[in-house]
Amino acid sequence: MAELLLIVRLAGERVALPAADVDSVVEIESLTPVPGAAGHVAGLASLRSRVLTVIDCLASLDPSRRLPADSAEAVMAVVDGHPYALLVEAVEDVVEASGERQPPAASLAGGWRRIGRATIEAEGDLLLLADVEALIAGPVREAA
Repeated sequence: MAELLLIVRLAGERVALPAADVDSVVEIESLTPVPGAAGHVAGLASLRSRVLTVIDCLASLDPSRRLPADSAEAVMAVVDGHPYALLVEAVEDVVEASGERQPPAASLAGGWRRIGRATIEAEGDLLLLADVEALIAGPVREAA
């Protein structure tokens, strides 16, 4: 059976997430800011009696950018027992990969290099397969 992928839009690009890493797709209605949190942490949200840490995936890629305040589409993932909502520009569809994972064909820059684990073909496109845990971890802070 072919690998299932969730296609999302991030920084204007179609990106694949392994469907096995995704718990659900949700809409975030309100955020509570977290003072002192890392810049890519958009805040906290409540969903089905659970508190989610909400990650701005655009800020995770590039700390100088943020998704618009009204962004609501998110991919929910549980990592090490902690629930996260990953804000993305859009959620497109779940599709089957039509090929195997391959090393990225080109040199990736910046945050793309950090989150890009492979490329994979789906629906006739070659997509970057993003690492959910790397999106959650966010950009590496430079040593002082």
